[in-house]
Amino acid sequence: MLEDKFGRRFHYLRMSITDVCNFRCNYCLPDGYKADGERSFLNVDELSIVAKAFASLGTSKIRITGGEPSLRKDLTDIITLCANTDGIKQVAMTTNGFRLERDVDRWHQAGLNTLNISIDSFDPHMFASITGHNKLETILRGIDRALELGIKVKINAVLLRQYNGSEMSRFLKWIKAKPVTLRFIELMQTGDNASFFEKNHVSGEPIKQDLLSQGWGQVIRDKAAGPAQEFQHPDYDGRIGLIMPYSKDFCASCNRLRISALGKLHLCLFAEMGIDLRPHMASTDHYALREALIAHLGDKEATHYLHEGYTGATTHLAMLGG
Repeated sequence: MLEDKFGRRFHYLRMSITDVCNFRCNYCLPDGYKADGERSFLNVDELSIVAKAFASLGTSKIRITGGEPSLRKDLTDIITLCANTDGIKQVAMTTNGFRLERDVDRWHQAGLNTLNISIDSFDPHMFASITGHNKLETILRGIDRALELGIKVKINAVLLRQYNGSEMSRFLKWIKAKPVTLRFIELMQTGDNASFFEKNHVSGEPIKQDLLSQGWGQVIRDKAAGPAQEFQHPDYDGRIGLIMPYSKDFCASCNRLRISALGKLHLCLFAEMGIDLRPHMASTDHYALREALIAHLGDKEATHYLHEGYTGATTHLAMLGG
């Protein structure tokens, strides 16, 4: 079992397969994606070695991330290899939903069983203002299809004071009869968004207190769950999640590691740098990578230091898919 010096166990791998994204979200890539040089993303064989190494060390959940993972033409093959890796019980993906309606059936057939979809507003005009794309209606149809297929769906909404800060009632109305988890994520400061962060950061703690006062009860986290605090209400089919990275002891329950699309291990989203593990993926088996993971885990810190204004090497969130 992958375990660090603080006793945290890592059941969950966030595996980026590209840092390219076709959206221009104002909190992430407001000027669009710009490559900083030629790059070669991990291929299917290398990703298979990654999945096997982590699974052999107790990881049971893989989340495929980007950038936008659906921009990879071999995405279905990647989902299949994850789903067919011994020990992996859950294959998840985070997407902007651009190709959801078109491709969700193929993803499901390949073995995808959980989807996180970014929707920062249910107002079509505001959605377009935030993302640079008028795609809300097709994304919502894709969500309905995913639910028909039995895929577990979560919606990610970044809290933005100047954009969606007044939409809480609209969000709650949407999940009244939708069996999904709507997760509000505190805006995080990265290397290139200091001014935007200052103007738009909203704490999730007041939202938590409002939910508790309105009869929402907190749900016990599964060992392979992400960092959200989840809440349920008897009158709602859906749930609310809160991801509050600036809250006290946020890192105490960390259970996830990250591999970038270039083959670097990131012990934290905001680590100073990634550790290049690609040379260990050249073998026909996963044992070299497995041993490297064990060796490097001792360097994982107790906290991300975000509360001290530290952003590490994370220039923007598309680099590692959050």
